[in-house]
Amino acid sequence: MEFQVEELSPVKKKVNVQVPAEEVNAALETTIAFMKKDLKLSGFRKGKVPNSVVESRFKKDIYEQAGKDLLNVHFNEILNKMEVQPVSELNLDAPKDLKKDEDFNYSFSFEIMPEIDLPEYHGLKVTQKRVKVPDDFVENYIREMQKQKSRLELVSEDRKPQDGDVVVIDFATYKDGQLLEDYQANNFELPIGEGQSLQEVEDLIKRLKPGESEEADITFPNDFINSNLAGQTLKMWARLNVIKERKLPEVDEELATQSGYESVEKMREGIAQNIQIYLQNMEKSKAQKELLNQLSSQVDVVLPETMVNNQINNMLDMKRSRMERQGKSLESEGTEEELKEKNRPEAKELVKQHLILLAIAKKEDLTVADQEVEQHIYRTALNSGQDPKELKESYEKNNLMFALRDSLLADKAMDKVYNYAEIEEVDEGTSLENDQDSAGTKDQQAESE
Repeated sequence: MEFQVEELSPVKKKVNVQVPAEEVNAALETTIAFMKKDLKLSGFRKGKVPNSVVESRFKKDIYEQAGKDLLNVHFNEILNKMEVQPVSELNLDAPKDLKKDEDFNYSFSFEIMPEIDLPEYHGLKVTQKRVKVPDDFVENYIREMQKQKSRLELVSEDRKPQDGDVVVIDFATYKDGQLLEDYQANNFELPIGEGQSLQEVEDLIKRLKPGESEEADITFPNDFINSNLAGQTLKMWARLNVIKERKLPEVDEELATQSGYESVEKMREGIAQNIQIYLQNMEKSKAQKELLNQLSSQVDVVLPETMVNNQINNMLDMKRSRMERQGKSLESEGTEEELKEKNRPEAKELVKQHLILLAIAKKEDLTVADQEVEQHIYRTALNSGQDPKELKESYEKNNLMFALRDSLLADKAMDKVYNYAEIEEVDEGTSLENDQDSAGTKDQQAESE
């Protein structure tokens, strides 16, 4: 076997391979020998079927398997000699089948990581807010704790639902007088004032007392998750069965103990400390993002299109999940191609920054141990309520382990850049605004492959 490499771009290579007939014949003979080893055919002893008979009876399977084996051997040998690691699948251009006694010529192309000329990343300057936890942050957190440990009690007084209540309703939706089977239910529990239903639906429920029913026209938003209902005005009937109100526990020693604290005072101190750490991490994340932007502005590099496309798909998948949790549809924002092009600039920047961090990790000789990968999977599973073993199997099944390792490596490189930086702390108040965007930056970078 001989091969020649074409440089299609700084990140894309094409390999042209020539396989002589002798090697083709050897591959076919090897496959035949393997196949006949345990083969039983009438009139022949096990493993003693003549090659010509095996080839005649199983020609299609033999030629397909020999071709696959030959390609796999070549791919490994060629990539090892080239000392490259593809970041894309191998795009194969080859004849459909091998032919006995004939040469076999084919080519394959793939993308690789670009070489990055790193700018100086020591001593970059950035400002970072000095944070202070307002008292109302602590009180709001305690309020959520009370809510999580609250119990629901039937409301005995004759009144209408209020925000914070949970109602039990029967409802049905009609389109042109026809009942929509998927949009009706009996004894359906609905929290009021938490955005779990359309505002018009909640307004309808709030007009009722237990035992009362009413109809109203409900207009579904244009981005509603069900495209068949999006933008339409339909008739909805609802009956309020009962109202339940949340009975919050007192902020006392019992609540503190249930939450893992020795006393109410220790609980407030612990919550304040946790919020402090959270806010500091958010400000650190913003500073890191600014440092990364500084580096990226000094780097000009050709990006592997495969990585950019994967990043776009990941971004759209995450956005689709967020919108569906809100009962909205991603398709309402445009066609798939329109959304991809709209998100392409951001995706390219995220991939570029991810590659910069990997280049820094290489220069700094950073590594990620198997134990670190295991710990990350365990924490992720714990936070999302998944089984760690199943999550790991999912990563392995979907070939995400290398991407995960690169993500952890990029995080280490970002911490290096941050630790090398000259950070000026400033007092500018405290704000949670855009915290989710800042927190999500590393997640998007981590999924760039």
